[in-house]
Amino acid sequence: MMGFTSWQAAWQRALVLGLGLVALPVLAQTRVNINPGDRIETDRVGVFNVWKGALETSLRKAGASAVQTRYSSDATADMNAGRANVYDLMVGPAPVIGSAVRYGYVPVVGSTQGARAVLVVPEGSAIADWARSKGQRLGLPGQDSVVTYLLRGEVQAGNTTLARQYSSIYQTRYQDALLTCLELRRCDVVAVEQAVAQQWVASGKKVRIVWQSREVPGLSVALHKDAAVPAEALRGALMAELAKLDAFGYTGTLTSKDFEYVSTLGYFTPRTLEGATLVEDPAVVESLLAGGARYIDARNEEEFSAGHVPGATLVPYVEKSAKDPGYDPKLDQFDVQRLGQNKAQPLVFGCNGPECWKSFKASRAALQAGYTKVYWFRTGVPAWRGSGRPLDRGGAKAG
Repeated sequence: MMGFTSWQAAWQRALVLGLGLVALPVLAQTRVNINPGDRIETDRVGVFNVWKGALETSLRKAGASAVQTRYSSDATADMNAGRANVYDLMVGPAPVIGSAVRYGYVPVVGSTQGARAVLVVPEGSAIADWARSKGQRLGLPGQDSVVTYLLRGEVQAGNTTLARQYSSIYQTRYQDALLTCLELRRCDVVAVEQAVAQQWVASGKKVRIVWQSREVPGLSVALHKDAAVPAEALRGALMAELAKLDAFGYTGTLTSKDFEYVSTLGYFTPRTLEGATLVEDPAVVESLLAGGARYIDARNEEEFSAGHVPGATLVPYVEKSAKDPGYDPKLDQFDVQRLGQNKAQPLVFGCNGPECWKSFKASRAALQAGYTKVYWFRTGVPAWRGSGRPLDRGGAKAG
């Protein structure tokens, strides 16, 4: 016997086919992921429930027919989900939203209270800045903390790693536990959110801040650009709902530019390369080439054929190692013999901009092979193209 649901569906199809009626569209669920972050680490579930209520009410006001809300405490998984466009709407700390914005989401609303990572030491410590923290024992929040993300990103931008910078690393879920680590002298320096450090100082703890990162947005909301709910309608409804909450202030004026800094950390190449001359201006590269330098394109042949700096030589860097200053070059392939026998000739290495590690790694390989005039064109082909300079197309020039 046909069940009620099956009978109802069959009846609706009959109406559409037999009477020529137009079927009403069935709206899919709006999928929401909420990561409360680690700012209020003592009541993450409470923060989640507040956001859940505000979002579900706002989404329905904005036209969503059904909402499916998920709680998360795993920022790494959330960033992967953002890249895969798993959710229609995401709430999370700056690294999560910054990554989402890179992959098709637009900021909607965010807290007016930003986040900043700081390094804290005991009052009598000889550590005066980040550089002098080298070789010390570091205390750090968990892997997915915004603090850890910012510190690791800044360390990587300086062409090193946390493991190289510190003699040991102690990690704990709760930032306040790091104060105990300092007081018991098990940590020489700890990384926490600026707001946490300021609370310690205000309560009379004998500590001081010796370094701080740039500020990033606080807990924010991003909507996928293809979501059925209009961004402006959601922004208005959500701001009205959040205005009823007294804990923090919120703004609806965030743009993708506000997440530009945090979205590059952990993805982009370092800003320095010892032994090489960093070049980011295409005009400088043009001048070097006019003076006899060779341009070495470290990309693959397909990319090279689609457009390359005129006169460039293709020497592909076949990359299998991690995009990290601690990468293992033994996993990669790069034929340094194709750079030529004259190790005093200026060589300019480039690829697809700051996110491309191939020219960074190729430059290091050249330095290690004894080439003495290495120029790393960090901004690469995108900067050359963006400056209006012409690109050649076609097959590779022999090295």
